[in-house]
Amino acid sequence: MAGPRAIRGVDFPNRQSPQLTLNATPTLAIEAGREAWILQAELSGSRARVEGDARVVAGILHGDRSGLEAFLQHRIRVSGSLSLALQLETLFGNGRHPQRYARSRRVTAGGIDTFYLECGTGSPVILLHGLGATNASMLTSLWALSRNHRVIAPDLPGHGETGKPAARYDAAFFARWLLAFAGRLGLDRPHLAGNSLGGRIALEVAIAAPDRVDRVALLAAAPVVHRLRQLVPVVRMLPPEMAAVPLPMGEKQALSILRTLFAEPSRMPLEWFEAAAGEFARVWRLPGARIAFFSALREIFLEEPHGDSGYWQRLATMKNPALLLWGERDPLVPLTHARAVSRALPHATSLVLENCGHVPQYELPDMTNRLLARFFA
Repeated sequence: MAGPRAIRGVDFPNRQSPQLTLNATPTLAIEAGREAWILQAELSGSRARVEGDARVVAGILHGDRSGLEAFLQHRIRVSGSLSLALQLETLFGNGRHPQRYARSRRVTAGGIDTFYLECGTGSPVILLHGLGATNASMLTSLWALSRNHRVIAPDLPGHGETGKPAARYDAAFFARWLLAFAGRLGLDRPHLAGNSLGGRIALEVAIAAPDRVDRVALLAAAPVVHRLRQLVPVVRMLPPEMAAVPLPMGEKQALSILRTLFAEPSRMPLEWFEAAAGEFARVWRLPGARIAFFSALREIFLEEPHGDSGYWQRLATMKNPALLLWGERDPLVPLTHARAVSRALPHATSLVLENCGHVPQYELPDMTNRLLARFFA
């Protein structure tokens, strides 16, 4: 595979820098037109395409502007592997990136090869995405919070570019990994913000190791299941390894599913939906990712709501400062659950976002990130 090289006058590093953590160097090509440039990259069978105004793309290549910011401002369009496109920014700029620009890195945490993005400096914030997603689902918060914080967005185990070990993907497993991850990065009591499954993981860490984390923000945190408990014995008998059998999931199917998570899908640009759907379909083709998905989903269903070690009893012991954000029209987390969690955590600030679905950081990004910034400040 070709190494970094000058392409149409754009200089790439001659060797990997300490920040460059790709497992290999991608093949890069640029189509440079008068008005628009197209950057294409290939790595280990994954392909990414970035296109936009010539000055914008050239600025990203030279390190004069942030590719992440350009994506969020709709100045570039990404297709193919969104993960690979996000990693490319670490290659560019010849080491003169401002600290706020995204850096892609890897670290072994709890024995799991963990991929993460990092932006900014200051007190640390870890962003945790939801089930079946990747750290790309936290990009708006990654960029917004990096104004005042060192913000870290990992791919969870079993997801995206992070390792997919054979494991029981319950809240305790994710919590052990997250504590090991924070330890490897030398983070002293980071803030946590998690969406859906990520919120449940943040909650578990605050319950199990309250002295290891500071403030906790839950964005539509995954609920405990009360209905259909009679099916628990049946679900226990279903091994997640069944998902190793290929299960077709095309980009159109993924796109349809993603749109149902929004109260008003028109709030998010179609190209963002397409990029997210393409990324989900790409990862879904990996047997390890499918097994991890069904294992985590199974554990959400099997978690015991009541009893001495049940969800509600343990939840009431959580004392860390907490911000709870819920979507009024969330199709996955009912408001009855939101109200019950709020009653169990009377010291927490609980807000219902009107006309919002399951992904507030993308459906109402300005409001959500303003609330997060104020809370973590």
